[in-house]
Amino acid sequence: MNDTTKNPSAGFENDPYALAYPETREFWAAAEQCSLMLKTCDDCHKPHWYPRVICPLCGSERTRWQRASGKGTLHAFSPARRGDPPYVLAYVTLDEGPMVMSNIVDAEPEALQIGQPVSVTWRAAKEGRMMPFFKPA
Repeated sequence: MNDTTKNPSAGFENDPYALAYPETREFWAAAEQCSLMLKTCDDCHKPHWYPRVICPLCGSERTRWQRASGKGTLHAFSPARRGDPPYVLAYVTLDEGPMVMSNIVDAEPEALQIGQPVSVTWRAAKEGRMMPFFKPA
């Protein structure tokens, strides 16, 4: 479930991006352990993405972090063959319901299909924080 390609001297605690959004601290702390977390509403009982203090689905302030399965379905994708390096941008519908934008790794674009099962894998960003990516399941 995880790829521990990580820079041990860096992490989210020194990353300006992660520090700029304190409401995502728990997400980044869990990511350091290669664990995918979603904000979930205690009133409507639905998880949501992107993490927010207030539920975007019902407006409740009663939200909490919940571990996600890391499994989903490829909803849409677009290969960026001229990228340096090339990459595949994708929308993944998580088994829990929310749709996330990410990249597909460890797969040739020609082998990908809409509706294909995918699972989370982890890679370190150049700043050091662990980032969720997805690969064919």
